[in-house]
Amino acid sequence: MRAPARRFWSSFVAVVAVAVIAVGVNLFVGARFANAHLDFTADGVYTLSKGTRTVLADLKRPITLRLYYSRALGARLPLYGEYADRVRAMLRQYAARAHGMVRLEFFDPLPFSRTEDQALAYGLTGVPLDQRGTKVYFGLAGTNLINTERTIPFFDPSRERFLEYDLTRLVLELAHPKPPVVGVMSSLPLFGNPRLMMMGQGQPGQPGGPWMSLIQLEKNFHLQQVPLTTQVIDPKIRVLLVAQAQHLSPLTLYAIDQFVMRGGRLMVMVDPYSEAEAATPGPSGAPSMDNSSNLAPLFKAWGIEYSPNKIVTELTGAVQVQESASSQVAGVPYIAWFNIRHGISRSDPATANLRQITVASAGFIAKKPGAAISFTPLLESNPESEVLPVTAVSQMPNPAKLLAAFKPAGGPRVIAARVRGILHSAFKGPPPLPKGVKRAANLPPYIAQTKQPADLVVAADTDILADRFWVQVQNFFGQPEAIPFSDNGAFVTNLVGSLTGGDLLLSLRGRGNPSRPFTLIQAMQGRAQARFRRTELALQARLKATERKLTALRHGTVGATPASTAGGATVARGATGAGNQALLTPAQTRAIAAAERHITTTRAELRQVEFDLNRNISRLETELRLFCTILVPAILVLAAIALALYRGHRRRLARA
Repeated sequence: MRAPARRFWSSFVAVVAVAVIAVGVNLFVGARFANAHLDFTADGVYTLSKGTRTVLADLKRPITLRLYYSRALGARLPLYGEYADRVRAMLRQYAARAHGMVRLEFFDPLPFSRTEDQALAYGLTGVPLDQRGTKVYFGLAGTNLINTERTIPFFDPSRERFLEYDLTRLVLELAHPKPPVVGVMSSLPLFGNPRLMMMGQGQPGQPGGPWMSLIQLEKNFHLQQVPLTTQVIDPKIRVLLVAQAQHLSPLTLYAIDQFVMRGGRLMVMVDPYSEAEAATPGPSGAPSMDNSSNLAPLFKAWGIEYSPNKIVTELTGAVQVQESASSQVAGVPYIAWFNIRHGISRSDPATANLRQITVASAGFIAKKPGAAISFTPLLESNPESEVLPVTAVSQMPNPAKLLAAFKPAGGPRVIAARVRGILHSAFKGPPPLPKGVKRAANLPPYIAQTKQPADLVVAADTDILADRFWVQVQNFFGQPEAIPFSDNGAFVTNLVGSLTGGDLLLSLRGRGNPSRPFTLIQAMQGRAQARFRRTELALQARLKATERKLTALRHGTVGATPASTAGGATVARGATGAGNQALLTPAQTRAIAAAERHITTTRAELRQVEFDLNRNISRLETELRLFCTILVPAILVLAAIALALYRGHRRRLARA
């Protein structure tokens, strides 16, 4: 066989051998390392967090996750198609990590199909895609062996940062279907007035009835009322909600303190002035005059600053109120009551999708200087806010006078925050017993500090819970129907829900967005746009000035000359003659023609400026795409060729 033929067959055999080896390696890696992947994103958005891995590894019973996604949605809106790919990829990671305990099913619910009926039966949200009303679906339904159901009705791309959080929480609730126990300790009649309820009165939404915020909590958790005189918090309670708990004894404060030291989750709501309590009749029929609350010993030990004597006021979101019953003014902004919109945390999954929270005579909190805790604001006032003494609202407040004297300074103020860290007990041991009080038999041993970082939520307003500040209750065929106008109820429910998940969900907050913008190109676009906009504004100003001049010329108010006599008739040049037509001089006519030409030229320049702007932005985008898709691979190929030539040259030198 000739040498060229031998080289050809040798090369052919080598290529086939390389292909066989590549396929074999691919099959081996696919079988042995199916779950391995490399994540080079800045925030590790494609890597499951420790909390998720723990939840999946601890699954004892299988669960089934059914994704209902209409392909027509992705075909019409590619953004949803890309998001659906990520959801499917994330679900496959969950199944791979769960060791057979997570079963996946994917459905495309076509209109009027059994699959669509199933999606509707699970309560998934159908969204109209076109004018004919064709509905599409993009939701998840999860079930376990005892037919417990949990759903994500629709995957909203705006919550993509919290995709892992939402999926893991759903899996966690299916793995532990029994609702967690939430203890409620409060001086407010959150559960309703027992006397009125026994008489058949005090229905939800009515005076004396249970508060809608508690009814909403009961839909998700098992609520247990905790007495204000308790010495021990029941160990079954996973989260303790302390809301406007007044005049707590050292024994009860110690019970709360030790509940946190043992790893319990706490949501504290205090208030410098509870509007709800001020409007609630006491045993004597008159409202209480003592409407503030504080957990001063605990706050001091845990590094939280709060004053029960000060409130924060704001004008931007102030609620309109009537100044008095006899006032003729329709409404006055009451700066002590305001809606928070921009001050809601968008980095916490519990608050990221809330639109508005209404607070009333709220206080504010801060991290104590030097405290070894993390302090993450959840609700903040507007930067232009003011601090007033609580007496400004507790003693017959005048909304008009408060508004007139409003002087914002030093904002924003934190109204609610997450507090996390190793906390030390506010006590050196169990406090001494008052006379006649016996020590609880089940008092657990004293703990000086938390073993793991504690997770608390602290809010300086309890009126967030009150119906009048967030919901209207209407009677619908004998049943109360709640129509919320603020997200106060969801605020409390979401935060309590996030606390029930404990440490497993803490690492899932605010994961990065996989959509990574080209910041360099955006900066270049911004500079180019600013440069062109300056030219555009100058041209627009010149155009408006010319148009004003043209209008004046056409009405004869520019260049008019004194009246002259012609044929015994007096005519004023530039005056209006018969038929309201201006009698113009030749100079004015030429000026009008010049102005019209100038306007035409200026408009052409404006169109050219807009064209240049769009062309430059498009060119920048095109150059970036070419760089990423062609130039970078070309550089790598050239580098590989250069390296091969260099090695070949060295081998030839070695043989020589």
